[in-house]
Amino acid sequence: MTTGPAPPARMGKAAVWALGMLAVSTGALESVVSPTLPLLQRELDMTPAEGALLNIVLAVTGALVTPLAGKFGDRYGGKRVLIRLMTVVSAGGLVSSLAPSLPVLLLGQILQGAMVGALPLSFIVVRKHLPIGESKVAIGLVSGMFVGGSMVGMLSAGPVAEALSRHWMFALPTFAVIGFTLLVNRLMPPDAPGRPDGAGIDWPGLLLLSGILVTLMLVFALAPDAGSQPLVLGALLVLLAAFVAGWLAVERRAAAPLVDLRMLARPVIWKSCVVTFVMCLGTAMGVYLVPQLLDASGDGYGFGAGPTAIGFVLLPGAVAATLAGPAGGIGERRFGPRAVVTTAAVLMAVALLTLSVAHTEIWHIVVGKALIALANGLCVTAMVTSIASSVDESDTGIATSLVLVTRVLGSAVGGMLGGALLTSGVPSGSDVPAESAFVTGFLIAGVVAALSLLVVRTMSKGVKE
Repeated sequence: MTTGPAPPARMGKAAVWALGMLAVSTGALESVVSPTLPLLQRELDMTPAEGALLNIVLAVTGALVTPLAGKFGDRYGGKRVLIRLMTVVSAGGLVSSLAPSLPVLLLGQILQGAMVGALPLSFIVVRKHLPIGESKVAIGLVSGMFVGGSMVGMLSAGPVAEALSRHWMFALPTFAVIGFTLLVNRLMPPDAPGRPDGAGIDWPGLLLLSGILVTLMLVFALAPDAGSQPLVLGALLVLLAAFVAGWLAVERRAAAPLVDLRMLARPVIWKSCVVTFVMCLGTAMGVYLVPQLLDASGDGYGFGAGPTAIGFVLLPGAVAATLAGPAGGIGERRFGPRAVVTTAAVLMAVALLTLSVAHTEIWHIVVGKALIALANGLCVTAMVTSIASSVDESDTGIATSLVLVTRVLGSAVGGMLGGALLTSGVPSGSDVPAESAFVTGFLIAGVVAALSLLVVRTMSKGVKE
């Protein structure tokens, strides 16, 4: 008598919490740059645009690694790929902790960017080992603990950098990542590989996407000096358009594309990606502009705060982001994605537009940043949980990686746009950006967040389309 394949082993609570603690550790490692960015700019003699590059290079690497991680996880098993990916993250954390200069620190951040790919791998494992209802809660828990790790990073980075050195603020969370990776490897049941497709890796697509991201960063870096180098900027824009056109052509013809454009064409997917991009652009501008505003000592604006004080001011936002993960998963399950994302878009637009006119008191910054973090957490978690339950189980990694790639692209564009605005907004003879540069940044991000409601209103009310 022939029997079918044995059902996958159920994931125990200890394994779920170990996965969550690994998410906390990686979230902490990801977040240490944000509250200490002004300190790093001074120690490494960086311009605001270079600071923005440091702030988002991890996300850019994540945009490249995430679709590969999701594809490998679907093909070879989520646990197997997750452990290998966290080995790269650990190496990146150690490089960052030992970095004597900006180029070496950038290398460490590039390696750390592999951590972004850990999220779709976690979703693959959770989806395979838990029933659909429990998997939504577990996905929300892991997502929430990842952003909750930013609370640990933001609180610890400043005091550690000031009491010890900037090197230790990278080393301590890296040690935690190594420890919890070993624990996850021990507790998590193995998941069977997915269906073999016989296709190789889409290396042309990966190289072209890398070209798009690098060229995009160069465009934002040169934008403040566009008046003195118009031909260079124009050439970069032409090159960017060529990369995009070539990438789209390659992805349409590839047997196993890096980004499945056919899946991206599904309304539930592309609408989620558009909204996620917009929300993360607003979040990234807020994440970059707020610490810079807290550090600045301008005439009638800024607070002259140090890394430790900046970390405490950002703490309520980290708490809000932590709560937003589980709340987004539960809210999507009970009310559907459209209700959750509508709430998030309204919160985001209100927070950013309000900060553009009210940013002279600490409580303005605290409340605005908390609302931005809450809106981002609600949106991303609702989108990921909705898509994870709207596609076949074997496509979970690919589908969720599309949203997560969009997340890091939005973050990269938002961060570099914020850096370009501040660099161009530094008056002659000063090293402090003008207040108008901060106002413009908050205003642009707020208007874009409000416009996202045009897409949100066309989304399905329920879990599936």
